[in-house]
Amino acid sequence: LFAERGHDLALVARRGDRLEALADEIAARGRPRPIVVALDLSAPDAPGRLAAALTAAGATTEYLVNNAGYGLNGAFADLPVGDQLGMIDLNVRSLTAMARQFLPDLKATRGGMLNVASIAGFAPGPGMAVYYASKAYVLSLSEALSEELRADGVRVTALCPGPVVTGFQARAGMSPKAFAAPPGAASARETARAGYDGLMAGRRVVTPGLVNQALAAGLAWIPHRLTLPQLAARQAKRLGGIEK
Repeated sequence: LFAERGHDLALVARRGDRLEALADEIAARGRPRPIVVALDLSAPDAPGRLAAALTAAGATTEYLVNNAGYGLNGAFADLPVGDQLGMIDLNVRSLTAMARQFLPDLKATRGGMLNVASIAGFAPGPGMAVYYASKAYVLSLSEALSEELRADGVRVTALCPGPVVTGFQARAGMSPKAFAAPPGAASARETARAGYDGLMAGRRVVTPGLVNQALAAGLAWIPHRLTLPQLAARQAKRLGGIEK
């Protein structure tokens, strides 16, 4: 989507082969071929290594999209602590480090940062407790940075989608029924478009879809003591059961 709107890209993820294929696809559409950097963003030195690679390529970062992250389905006490800490490393620590690493470029170009949070950031989530907490962090950080950087002309947007069928469901260990998009769910492309448009418009929080917007508003205002039992029951049913 960024390429379609005229931006030159740098693609970053662990799977270099997939990135190369995507770069070829973008180039085939007549756009400049993106810079490809195969990198594990959960590694502590990843932001510095990425910055060095972009500098070597003569690139300056105008927009940063923090999209790396995953969730784990299961009760907090049942999931290996190492797996949960790894999720925090990628969803929270890496995102924070990336934001800080590239902030000087964003200020110099008066660009922007799009942080992919989730509708999960509006409430606690029994059954995916650490994931929900990590997305609450992303939402809170994004809103704070939006205000801090407003005078510098840097836009910061938290994208808070509802369920979108991607590779996330398989990585999270969800049951097969979770792979079907619920009625009215936005596609991955529609979600990306909403995030892009919101960032360019300087919106702090973007929640694609009227149903998701209503749900986010309810989660934000209704006391958690009232919503937690319903969220726990829904999660257990939708994700294949976590209750003993």
